[in-house]
Amino acid sequence: MGEKSWLRRRIKDGLHRGFQHAYETVKVDPARFLLQLRAAYGLPITNLQGVYSVEITRLDDLATRFIRSGMKVAAVEGAGLGLGGMLTIVPDLSILAGITLRTIQKLSLVYGFEYSTDEETAELWIAAASAAGVDISRELLEKEVINKFVPRVIQRIAVQASGEVVEKWSGRVIPVASSLIGAGLNYYFVRAWGERARAHFRERHLETRNRIVKGSDAILLLDSAQGMQK
Repeated sequence: MGEKSWLRRRIKDGLHRGFQHAYETVKVDPARFLLQLRAAYGLPITNLQGVYSVEITRLDDLATRFIRSGMKVAAVEGAGLGLGGMLTIVPDLSILAGITLRTIQKLSLVYGFEYSTDEETAELWIAAASAAGVDISRELLEKEVINKFVPRVIQRIAVQASGEVVEKWSGRVIPVASSLIGAGLNYYFVRAWGERARAHFRERHLETRNRIVKGSDAILLLDSAQGMQK
């Protein structure tokens, strides 16, 4: 029991530091990402809002690609640092947090959500919390400024995630096997968080898309009515 409690504290501290560092330094540039969507994946869009006119299945396919890419990077990183067993668990988790956050950022952009404003940044971290299984109250968002809101969310993510993975990470105490274990755990960590984050953004995307369609229909009806009056 004491060993697991110690391990959970180590995991919580590692994730907390990793996500805090990622919040301050890790950011997928939306403009470059837009160019990638156009050049590498052939999306016929001139800005990220254009994804609302793209078939949802195509966006889902791209989301799957970015999740898988993050999973592969995380696996390689986990295999390398996993050789150190428990000695490298904190730096490993810090890097894993950065990989996970970049994956979530890409999913956010794929479904049309940037994070250039404080409100958008808060929404990104709400998605990260959702991926970790943490329900963030909208009241908390309304009451806190961004530089206080995000650290509180990170703390709750770290607490939740540490409890979720402590049993699996206990295998890192075996130095010889820890490389393979680290690769596998990182791989499935990013997959699980990526899939939950995708579900969050996809749901929001469909809600926004429906509002756009209703708005367009209302404009068409208004134009038609004005035309009949003439």
